[in-house]
Amino acid sequence: MSGAPDPTRPERGDPTWVAPALTREEQTRNVGKTPIFFGPPLAILTAGQKNTMEISGKINRTAERYLELMRYHGIELSEPERQCIAHICHIGYMSPMEIRELPLEVSLTRFECEGLDKLALEHKLKAASFADLVAVVESLGF
Repeated sequence: MSGAPDPTRPERGDPTWVAPALTREEQTRNVGKTPIFFGPPLAILTAGQKNTMEISGKINRTAERYLELMRYHGIELSEPERQCIAHICHIGYMSPMEIRELPLEVSLTRFECEGLDKLALEHKLKAASFADLVAVVESLGF
């Protein structure tokens, strides 16, 4: 790539100029403000933060770390195991306590499908860390 501008392409400031597409990693902000409900977890997380920039910074740092945790945690599951956990998660919002109880829920569920070994899944979930369990629930969209 030479440093000279391409004379056939419009430059910034030209009304026909279009910003280059950004990769997901390059997308760092959405222009404007986004309304957000501050429930108890966000209120606790941002307690002591005095202004919008501090609060925004705290939320973004926490989200960045959370995404990194999700990237490196989880459990390898077969499709029948994923279906079983998804069935359990369909109760709706999964609180941290309910996520911790996934092994117990597997043992109690009446869900059955071909190829599912509930006892093996229960043991797999019991051996998992909380971060691994959260990553599983998140990967299923709950």
